[in-house]
Amino acid sequence: MVPAPDFSDEFRLGLVSLMRWRRDVRRFRSTPLPDGTLERLLALAAVAPSVGLSQPWRFVVVDSSERREAVRGTFERCNAEALRCFSGERAALYSRMKLAGLAEAPCQFAVFADRTTAQGHGLGRLTMPATIDYSAVMAVHTLWLAARAEGIGMGWVSILDPAEIAAILDTPPEWTLIGYFCLGYPSEQDCVPTLEREGWEQRRAPVVLRR
Repeated sequence: MVPAPDFSDEFRLGLVSLMRWRRDVRRFRSTPLPDGTLERLLALAAVAPSVGLSQPWRFVVVDSSERREAVRGTFERCNAEALRCFSGERAALYSRMKLAGLAEAPCQFAVFADRTTAQGHGLGRLTMPATIDYSAVMAVHTLWLAARAEGIGMGWVSILDPAEIAAILDTPPEWTLIGYFCLGYPSEQDCVPTLEREGWEQRRAPVVLRR
């Protein structure tokens, strides 16, 4: 067996800093990522844990300008609908926030979960089938941290219609959309979440019960 690494105090402090500086980026520079960067990050994402070693994540890299424009159109429609759910000052705040970097981000991709995958032979998901989706989310988070460690920002665009995105990207019907993501070098950096800086919400301590 390979000996376990001895992670130093310095490494652990760096890891905490990495997690605190991981932000949902909406403002990107148009500078393209170096060749091979996305592929390397996707390979790191596949190191994430998955139920039964099912590795259900499916990545769809969106290079087509026509498909990107269609995704952007879906976002704009869904964003307008979301705005109508608010009123007064909350609506005014929502309308002035930038909630996606679809126009600027040089790299865009979607992550799907394949709930029908035979890999893993169903281990661990008979009673909790949603663990397939959770596994794909773990891959997203792993990629997010790996990207941030290289100074690359990532943004999760959730104001979308999953059925429309699946149609735009022409994905298999058994795949479930987890999220659409923008990737690139951020044009600004801050360790405080944008929504907190804008006054939309405040980060709170975790809810913990002891039984």
